[in-house]
Amino acid sequence: MSDAAAPAFTPARRLAAEALGTALLLAVVVGSGIMGERLSGGNDGLALLGNTLATGAALVVLIEVFGPISGAHFNPAVTLVAALRRELSWRLAAAYLPAQVAGAVLGVFTAHAMFAEPILQVSAKLRDGPAQAFSEFVATFGLVLTILATSRFRPASTPVAVGLYITAAYWFTASTSFANPAVTLARSLTDTFAGVAPSSVPAFLAAQVVGALTAAGLSAWLLGAPAGARLTPRP
Repeated sequence: MSDAAAPAFTPARRLAAEALGTALLLAVVVGSGIMGERLSGGNDGLALLGNTLATGAALVVLIEVFGPISGAHFNPAVTLVAALRRELSWRLAAAYLPAQVAGAVLGVFTAHAMFAEPILQVSAKLRDGPAQAFSEFVATFGLVLTILATSRFRPASTPVAVGLYITAAYWFTASTSFANPAVTLARSLTDTFAGVAPSSVPAFLAAQVVGALTAAGLSAWLLGAPAGARLTPRP
């Protein structure tokens, strides 16, 4: 989420970038999870390491590629914060959300197809309890704070900072840092290494939204506003 999204790009192109970027992200998350599980010989730690490295690396690339077009949100929580900060119009933000969710689901289906898995699945992997929900609060809080701070002070570093943060958060959070409502919904549709049971989804979504809003509120005080900050929403 940054000022990199050029006004010259039409809303249709920006929505396509969000959908495609989110699809590729989920293809990486789910696909690397399947590959890691198949090659790790039952060692979940090794499988998670492969899943982590692939996801962190892909995020850097995807943000670099799609950032200049749409801002490379790939995440409804990030889009919500952008709209609240008047960096994106509410109308366009509302259009980003279904594009992100649809892209995420397409990415899961793509990963299933690549690994000859059944396309339609429902996860049975429970991630329940207060600790899991709190982990998602922390993961999303940290992600949004990372985006806002780097966008404010070192915008060119944002892709690498986000990739590194998610790489770390896979390991320091009990939930393995979904930190993204679209990702959470889509991962309920895969009964593979990266899945989450549908019954666990509502708590994750609530924690992610609260974490994002908390980070946005704190950042408004902590980071201040740059000189000449834009006060009108983007189209």
